[in-house]
Amino acid sequence: QVHLVESGGGSVQAGGSLKLACSASGSTISIMYMGWFRQALGKEREGVAVVDNDGSLRYAEFAKGRFTVSKDNDKNIMYLQMDSLEPGDSGMYYCATSRVFSLLPAFYSSWGQGTQVTVSS
Repeated sequence: QVHLVESGGGSVQAGGSLKLACSASGSTISIMYMGWFRQALGKEREGVAVVDNDGSLRYAEFAKGRFTVSKDNDKNIMYLQMDSLEPGDSGMYYCATSRVFSLLPAFYSSWGQGTQVTVSS
């Protein structure tokens, strides 16, 4: 079983940056894909980015050009660098693991508790 802990959330003004981290522990050897997701109040959870152990990446359209996902396999930490943040990026950000290279939350099993991101205009 994999245990995930997110960190790095906070409050920033529009145009600012945040870097989120997702630390994995437990059966990390079983991890194939790790993804970032977000959920705004009253909205469905949506995929942000996914990365595999070899560095292959996939981004949601809204994340392309502004967000960068990376993974330190030695430390079992996944990062999400978020630049040019907009108020619409506000929400709870989660990381999760999957055996499928997908941005769909339904394919993910282990989830962290989330870290809150608030972007003010």
